[in-house]
Amino acid sequence: MHPAASANDTAALRVRLRPTMQSDIAFVLSLEQDPENLPFITPWERTQHEAAIRFPDFRHFIVEAGPGLEAAGFVILIGCRSPHQSLELKRMVVRSKGRGLGRASLRVVKKVAFDDLGAHRLWLDVKQRNTRAKALYDSEGFVVEGVLREAVKLDDGFESMVVMSMLANEFRQRRAQGLELRG
Repeated sequence: MHPAASANDTAALRVRLRPTMQSDIAFVLSLEQDPENLPFITPWERTQHEAAIRFPDFRHFIVEAGPGLEAAGFVILIGCRSPHQSLELKRMVVRSKGRGLGRASLRVVKKVAFDDLGAHRLWLDVKQRNTRAKALYDSEGFVVEGVLREAVKLDDGFESMVVMSMLANEFRQRRAQGLELRG
């Protein structure tokens, strides 16, 4: 378990991140293949997840939540060794939607990125049609940087990606306002 990754969000939902193990890959793949998640992500193959677990520039985490800290999702960060201190939130998928788990997980991810990994910038891209995730990122302080027009090929055409980021000073300002988890 990641020691600095335990926290409660405003809904008092207990969430923490722990490093993904080989034995977690089936769970991760099942979340990616869930029909509720598929329209919003580009699933990886098993070997890509296995490589992400081993590669030092990546952090692949299982989201554990609730009183029993059951596996509830996963998160992938890329660029953890970047000399530019720019980390990408490559993927965040949670099992239960609409219960605050995504928000609680994102707050722990931001804390890990800025406090533990020393990020200057945390960025992501989100499919334009993923309005629920986009609204979450907006409400959690991410700023739209631009749109990658028709960057992802779909069965029925192309989809644009919205690029968003948060800088370390913005995270610190939000923390000072009581909007982020404490260090």
